[in-house]
Amino acid sequence: MMTNLGGRVTQGQFSFLPDLTDVQITAQVQYALDKGWSLGIEYTDDPHPRNTYWEMFGNPMFDMKDPAGILMEINNCRKTYPNHYIRVTAFSAVRGVESVTMSYIVNRPKKEPGFRLERHETDGRTMRYTIHSYATDKPEGERY
Repeated sequence: MMTNLGGRVTQGQFSFLPDLTDVQITAQVQYALDKGWSLGIEYTDDPHPRNTYWEMFGNPMFDMKDPAGILMEINNCRKTYPNHYIRVTAFSAVRGVESVTMSYIVNRPKKEPGFRLERHETDGRTMRYTIHSYATDKPEGERY
């Protein structure tokens, strides 16, 4: 069993580790490029586990071969959206479609508000549960 003592959002690889440094991010980008994967940068202020469609920062970098250029785009996204979650996603076209092969968070807000579990009683004694993000209590653009 894994325990998330810090209450951090855990999506993608490396989520239970401390934040990656730029050197570590560059190494992961180089690994993806060595595999022939394309990279994209995405951001959101609603990290709900079912929110898989984050906003793209620019276009996917299908032809980028230099990890320094990708790190530059990551840093541009960090400057533009300093209080958002930012992730790098690697895509593989081996099967003829672009499918996500690797994904990890490279930026987080200073304070992560977390989630609450909401219980709903339905027919009979059935209980249904949903996850609610505290971040969505405020309108988009004002969450952090």
